[in-house]
Amino acid sequence: MSDTLQLAAPAKAENPLTLVYRDPWLLVVHKPAGLLVHRSPIDPHETEFALQYARALNVGEHVYAVHRLDRPTSGLLVFARDPVTASTLGKAMMSGEVSKTYLAMVRGWTPEHGVIDHPLKDEPEDKRRKGEPQAVRDARTRFRRLATTEIPVEIEGHPTSRYSLVELIPETGRKHQLRRHMKHIHHPIIGDANHGRGRHNRYFAERFGQGRLMLAAVGIAFPHPATGERLQLNAEPEASFMQVLSVFEDAGFPPSPSVASTS
Repeated sequence: MSDTLQLAAPAKAENPLTLVYRDPWLLVVHKPAGLLVHRSPIDPHETEFALQYARALNVGEHVYAVHRLDRPTSGLLVFARDPVTASTLGKAMMSGEVSKTYLAMVRGWTPEHGVIDHPLKDEPEDKRRKGEPQAVRDARTRFRRLATTEIPVEIEGHPTSRYSLVELIPETGRKHQLRRHMKHIHHPIIGDANHGRGRHNRYFAERFGQGRLMLAAVGIAFPHPATGERLQLNAEPEASFMQVLSVFEDAGFPPSPSVASTS
């Protein structure tokens, strides 16, 4: 089996998912920002989920979500087409055999590269019972700066405002890890309502007519559950993400940020 990107035709217009890869065992899609993966107490009144749309792409047959993307995060989402494949992929994720790559636009100019090794405490909603102590779990994220820009706009008292485009590779899978880690190093992700900077979020929402989290899952690689060969898939961010990235054009950044490595 080839380990290169395999593209299929986009889903029907009424289906917000774009089909990226499909074989007898796997269904991989691109999820837009704003769509929940499955039913969640985050929004008990929501009626649309990636899981149901993925099932439609699977000719109505059941699919199994093997990982998740936060609602405001866009990008690659993998479903298994049978329970055995789901179990195999779940074990691969637990053992660290799955590599994920994200792109994020953050406030300020980050270092060229680095590792964020910062344990994270379970967030309050993670607790199963009230009063249960919040566990502190190891968390590591590698990052690499891809581009910087400085725009002539005063947002927080400075005559100009600086931003970086970074590649993020989580080595652990804690809840909201990337968003919390970037806040920890004082480079919060643009559009992050919980961990970001409100003035910057509002500026970009007003400038582009839409506010979104500038975090996109652009690459995933793992041993194929049936063949064992390493499968690597990539997808460019959706149009709303690319629109905001236009602020990097003057910095000479290429129009397609999918050049980021997923190795």
